[in-house]
Amino acid sequence: MTDKIRKVPDGDPSGPSLSKTLPDTPSDAAGGVATAVALPAGTPYEAIKAIPVRHYGRWVSAVVVVALLAWLIYAFSQGNIIWTTVQDKVFDTSILSGLWSTVVISVASMALGLVLGILFAVMRLSKNPVTGAVAWLYIWFFRGTPVYVQLLVWFNLSLIFQYINLGPIYKNETVDVMTPFMVALLGLGLNEGAYMAEIVRAGIQSVDEGQTEAAHALGMSQPKTMWRVVLPQAMRVIVPPTGNEFINMLKTSSLVSAVQYTELLRASSNIGTTAGAVMEMLFVASIWYLTLTSVFSVGQYYLERRFARGSTRNLPPTPWQRIKANLTTVKRSEVSA
Repeated sequence: MTDKIRKVPDGDPSGPSLSKTLPDTPSDAAGGVATAVALPAGTPYEAIKAIPVRHYGRWVSAVVVVALLAWLIYAFSQGNIIWTTVQDKVFDTSILSGLWSTVVISVASMALGLVLGILFAVMRLSKNPVTGAVAWLYIWFFRGTPVYVQLLVWFNLSLIFQYINLGPIYKNETVDVMTPFMVALLGLGLNEGAYMAEIVRAGIQSVDEGQTEAAHALGMSQPKTMWRVVLPQAMRVIVPPTGNEFINMLKTSSLVSAVQYTELLRASSNIGTTAGAVMEMLFVASIWYLTLTSVFSVGQYYLERRFARGSTRNLPPTPWQRIKANLTTVKRSEVSA
């Protein structure tokens, strides 16, 4: 590639311009590296005027998308939906109670799944063939069967076992133990544990083996090495998919309405059935599900930033920092104008 610099002759700014051609260099041929050329001091040169490329396709696609979105909003506004009912029932006490139950069962199930995931991931990576086989069997079973089926199995466990007998520790009837909350916790938590085991295993394997060898050389035991050295570094890989799993858990928790656990969807359905506003209450449930996922997505974003500090030298600015930077730029331009 040949670079050209246009020189304006002294004393005649409007005259014809001369071109100084820089020959191709090996660095230019290899990667297009800019070549610095020493020029006489005080030599006038024309300022390069960059003309942005016009992307007409972007404007056309933007107009089409906005038009489709406006058409969709208009269609729902003209539908047979009583929006005042949606507005009145958003903060209904039954809805808020179901919302709290959804958060509780989601957090509890995710915590159980995380603990089981770490345990079975370590077991699967163990050199013990028995623990490795048990971990593989657990993951295979709970990932291979639908969570809805697992909930129904736990809900109908009394048809198989009349009593839960743990010897001298605990004994009680199964119907008294398997409350809707316990059924939901076991069904969601055990299923989530299988997925978290694979996520944690991938995170552990992403840590260089030299870290483990260095910890053992310092005299650290295997459990201490895992807890103090490997897992903190693996969190950078574990956190993003774990956040996605928790957001998915918020929505999957709607399945526990089948086992008589009154969460957000069941509370909305109960009001919709009695008030004859089925669609309106489904919209109410959707609003709260979107709110929950949005709030926890923000938490996931900042948690990822925290664990990315060890691998990224300069973290990208947060959305709030970008907004502040843009406002500062606007104020400076107004002051200069």
